[in-house]
Amino acid sequence: MDENEAPTEGPDVSDLMDRLESLEAHVDSPEALEAVQEAMETASELEQNRVGTFGRVIHGFDRADAAEAGIGGALFAVPMVVEGGTYDVGAFVATHPIHLLATVVATVATVYGILYVAEIQDVRVKDPLFGLIPRRLAGVVTISFTVTAAIFTGWGQAQWASDPWLTLCIVGVAWAPTAVGAALGDILPGS
Repeated sequence: MDENEAPTEGPDVSDLMDRLESLEAHVDSPEALEAVQEAMETASELEQNRVGTFGRVIHGFDRADAAEAGIGGALFAVPMVVEGGTYDVGAFVATHPIHLLATVVATVATVYGILYVAEIQDVRVKDPLFGLIPRRLAGVVTISFTVTAAIFTGWGQAQWASDPWLTLCIVGVAWAPTAVGAALGDILPGS
């Protein structure tokens, strides 16, 4: 090996999970499927026992993940409540609904990208809702929107009774960075 050449790493738990998932798709008997799933759980437990934040396999979405998403979302939502520009942009999208729709789509796409495409962590989809929607994605976007609405309402910045559309638009605009914070808060601790 050349001394300037970086050492190559061998297979890790992520590689093992990839192979087990591939095997799981081709197993016919219920007993074999159960054995593969147990092996995947064991590999996942080994990965969870690793020390460190990065490079772990993340799967499922439990209350610890929900709490991490909530904290990450709150950290990003608080500045949005006190920033006057949030209200200006919210008023603009209130009169341009296509921009609100674009904001929502871009926010969900950004969260999806952070969780599953950017490879900040090895995030696996486990038991998607309706067989299609990843639970982690649904959890992060729902929790982040709820946190945003709760902070705006709790601090008296939401006028749900007098102008619900404008309030929804303002919260929707603030939700975009809050969702990014929630996604990062969820996956960076590596759970």
